[in-house]
Amino acid sequence: MITELNERSQAVLRFVVDSYMENGEPTGSRTLSQMPGLNLSPASIRNVMADMEAEGLLYAPHVSAGRLPTQKGMRLYIDGLMEVGNITEEERRIIDSQCHVAGHSMEQISDRASTMLSGLSEAAGLVIAPKTNKPLRHVHFVQLDHNRVLVVLVMQDNMVENRVMEVSGDLSDSVLESAANYLNARLAGKTLLEARESINKEIADNQAQLDSITTDLVKRGLALSPPDGTGGHIIIRGQSKLLDDIKAVEDLENARRLLSTLEDQETMSRLLESTQNAEGIQIYIGTENQTFEHSGWSMIISPYKTAENRIIGAIGVIGPTRLNYGRIIPVVDYTAKVMSRLTGS
Repeated sequence: MITELNERSQAVLRFVVDSYMENGEPTGSRTLSQMPGLNLSPASIRNVMADMEAEGLLYAPHVSAGRLPTQKGMRLYIDGLMEVGNITEEERRIIDSQCHVAGHSMEQISDRASTMLSGLSEAAGLVIAPKTNKPLRHVHFVQLDHNRVLVVLVMQDNMVENRVMEVSGDLSDSVLESAANYLNARLAGKTLLEARESINKEIADNQAQLDSITTDLVKRGLALSPPDGTGGHIIIRGQSKLLDDIKAVEDLENARRLLSTLEDQETMSRLLESTQNAEGIQIYIGTENQTFEHSGWSMIISPYKTAENRIIGAIGVIGPTRLNYGRIIPVVDYTAKVMSRLTGS
């Protein structure tokens, strides 16, 4: 499609989109005629803009107003006219320092990464993080209070995952230790998912030599890993930045609807599924992604993978359609590569 636009049309579209991303306002022909490098009269620019409006690339939000890019125009710009910058050394340093934190769990690192992306992009940061599916080194059970037990999972790569399990009352130290010892003798080098079948069979065949309370603790500890291995959680930070561009009541309602949708487990699955065939950065503008069907926002997202090249999560940014794509894309891309190294190590 971009090859069908002549040089003047491409230049006008680029200036209109660049201006929109900078200030969010329509751009008129007189303003464009004063842009260095365009060298077109206001009358010529009006003719070009009228042609592009007829093609569905631009629209006028009000009578006698300037023009804004349509979703189609934004897509054309991103696919053919946008110049993607390079990540700066400062941005690289910030990403590395936030993601490479010794002793932190993957969930904590994901939270830091999401907050960091929000700060760098001035939009909402998004991480779709996997449940633990790495070989374990050992497990600990710690009673937090009368109704909760903390399950500490230490991976072979020294990553730590903490989960909270609801229990019906206080458990003795001997029960907690017995359950941990039983699991540690059978989990070494395996994931919870891999060990579940054999351990449950051993318990069912009464070979475990455990009392009923310890048996229940072991079985519920195993259940922390989802049966299909696809569980995960979505972390969003900087949601308030989605409200910065809101100018009307209906926009506020759309923002509330989007924030509610993003908290839904099904949404997380859909977003992760949308990256399954992706080799790198994916950009969704407005209604191109079902999640943003009624919101008018966009998403820049990239999967991250295991050492075996299996996609297990995704990281990205959500914001208005006038996101600074050229600057944010390399930031998201580099962060996804850092997360891949962490999860694949």
